[in-house]
Amino acid sequence: MEPLTINNLCYRWPARPVVVICADGCDPEYLECGLRDGILPNLSKLICKGMLATAHSAMPSFTNPNNVSIITGVPPSCHGISGNYFLDAETGTEVMMDDPRWLRSETILAAFAARGARVGAISAKNKLCKLLGAGRCNPTFVCFSAECAEACTIPDHGVEGIIEMVGRPQPEVYSGDLSLFVLDAGIRLLKRQRFDLLYLSLSDYIQHKHPPGSPEANHFFAQFDVRVGMLSSLDIILGIVADHGMSDKSQHDGSPQVIYLQDELQNQFGVERTKVILPITDPYVVHHGALGGFARVYCDNLPIDQVATFIQQLPGIELTLARADACQRFSLPSDREADLVVVSKKHYAIGTQRIHHDLQALGDHRLRSHGGMSEQPVPFLISHPLTRSYADRLQQTPLNNYDIFDFAINGVL
Repeated sequence: MEPLTINNLCYRWPARPVVVICADGCDPEYLECGLRDGILPNLSKLICKGMLATAHSAMPSFTNPNNVSIITGVPPSCHGISGNYFLDAETGTEVMMDDPRWLRSETILAAFAARGARVGAISAKNKLCKLLGAGRCNPTFVCFSAECAEACTIPDHGVEGIIEMVGRPQPEVYSGDLSLFVLDAGIRLLKRQRFDLLYLSLSDYIQHKHPPGSPEANHFFAQFDVRVGMLSSLDIILGIVADHGMSDKSQHDGSPQVIYLQDELQNQFGVERTKVILPITDPYVVHHGALGGFARVYCDNLPIDQVATFIQQLPGIELTLARADACQRFSLPSDREADLVVVSKKHYAIGTQRIHHDLQALGDHRLRSHGGMSEQPVPFLISHPLTRSYADRLQQTPLNNYDIFDFAINGVL
């Protein structure tokens, strides 16, 4: 088959199945602790055979923009998905960014499927399904979520009978089993039919709750490693990457360390003079209480530099950038950007107003979240040796998480 050019990058036709796992929220420290503790024997073998490096996620370091970056091979400035949630400037409404109508680039999955490739995408959370399946015109393009596995039909998802195939009930959405279900479904589908491309996007429930090296995290990653071993036995090229890392954002006493930015701005400039949007917002707030490390600020007839100066002096703020500077630095779409972009320091989260964040669901757990530059480093694993040119790229240019399909398809011997 002829190579495909997708978003200005040429991809050769896979000689064997290429499987990419997005281990949601997998900070590099999770694998470092697991390898140190000897609980990841299969990953250890793959690293010896192939390579493990640290890449950077797109900004903001949230789920939607990074999953879409991974499946398009380009940053948000190209594909247009700049958050989980945003303010639509044309209508003035706040909307979830989970619909393909916001997507401006073709996905690698849809492009291959349109050429007759056998393609699959399985997500843990249903919110990603429409984006992962964007451009699905080939009925053999399999796309479904573990969260809604019971509802799969051949017309809508390209497959049915997932519960029977996997052999256990649909998992709870707030569980580590949601991710393991994705992996188990991928393994069984691969055994049933040889995909050319298969994308498996996991959940970060465990990472939001438990730090690297904890018994709970090690138990989950040991189970993850078992599935990696099963996948790697199926004569595939395996790539593993994450959409973002994860940081502790709590004080010494365990309480969340939060900058309530809308409260601060209202106290300084008055009510309804500014609007704070938190792009981490999604239907799964039990994970994080809608608190992350990245915020957007809209100013209503206020001097933007004055607002920026005020924000920058607040404790816990790492960076405050005007629209043009933020778009240039973080490769963001300018027409979907706010007047100001605000990024917190590693151990701080940004909220709107204290009264709008229900943190009771955190229970006894410390707040762990993401969104800022501190959560950009992610693991980047390829199961096979690289060609000389791709090995040289590791030394010469910064590595992004959305390079994973390029390396897995084009870069292995």
